[in-house]
Amino acid sequence: MSEENEEAAEGADGPPQGGQSRTGTQSIERVVNMLRVVASRGRNGMRIGEVAATSGLPQSTCFRMLARLELEGLVDRDARTRKYYLGPLLHELGLLARPRYRLSEMCDAALHRLAETTQDTLYLSERSGLEAVCTNRALGDYPIKALPLDIGIRRPLGVGAGGLAMLCAMPASEAESIIQANGHRYEKYASFSADFLREVVAQGRQQGYSFLDSVVTPGTAAIGVAFPPDNPVAAISVAAISGRLTAERREEIAREVQRQVRLICADMTAHALLPPEAGGS
Repeated sequence: MSEENEEAAEGADGPPQGGQSRTGTQSIERVVNMLRVVASRGRNGMRIGEVAATSGLPQSTCFRMLARLELEGLVDRDARTRKYYLGPLLHELGLLARPRYRLSEMCDAALHRLAETTQDTLYLSERSGLEAVCTNRALGDYPIKALPLDIGIRRPLGVGAGGLAMLCAMPASEAESIIQANGHRYEKYASFSADFLREVVAQGRQQGYSFLDSVVTPGTAAIGVAFPPDNPVAAISVAAISGRLTAERREEIAREVQRQVRLICADMTAHALLPPEAGGS
C-alpha cells in the first residue's frame, strides 16, 4: 500500500468537519510528529526501530518518511550507526526565528546562581504544545550529578519535574486534557501511568512545586517551579541524586527557585512592554 493510500485509510474512520479532505493536513501532521519523535532523543539519535516504536507507525512508513525528510535536509542519517538526527535545514531555519526575547538567555544568570547555591543540576524547560523542551541548563559542583539532560530534548508534559510543574500551574481542565492526550506516551518515556501523574499534579498544586523521585531516571529526584503563575510557559527544575532532596531540603530549594522565578517574571514583563525592536536582536 502506498503512503498516500495508507493516509487515506487512516482517515477513513470518520469524515472531517465540512466534508473536506484532510489528507494534506494529515501529511503535515505526520511530518511534524516524525520530527518530534527524532528530536525526543536529542543528540543521541534514533534507529528506525526506535522511531517506529515511539511513533506507532509501521516501520516501512517511517523508513519512507525519513528517506524523504533526509532528502529535504530535515533529518540526517549517520551511515555508520544508522541513527537519524535532526537535519541541517532545521538549524538554518531556526536562525531566522527571532522572538522578542529569548527566554533561555533571560534565565541563564538565574540558572547559574541556583547551580552555585544548590551545587546540583538546573534545567530550563519551555512548553511546546503537549511537550516540554529543555532549552538551557547549568551544572553545579556536587561530585555526584543527576544524569544531564541535553538541551533540545523534548518530552511529554509531565515527564520530568519541569513539565510536571507546568501541569500543576495550569487550570485543572487544561492539565487534564493534556494528560489524556499524552496518556499513551507516558509509559514509553517513564515508569508511570496517567493516573499516577494526576496524583502528583494534585500534590504539586498543594505544595507549590512539583516533585518526582526515581520515576523517570532511577536514583534521581527533581523539583520544579513553573512561570508565569497565570500562564505557565516554562519551568525551572533542580535535579539531584535522590538522597540529596530530602523533604527539608526540597522546601529550602523550592523557596530559592521561587525567588529567582519572581525576578525572571519581572524581567519578562519589562521586555514585553518594550516596542518590538527596542530590545535589539
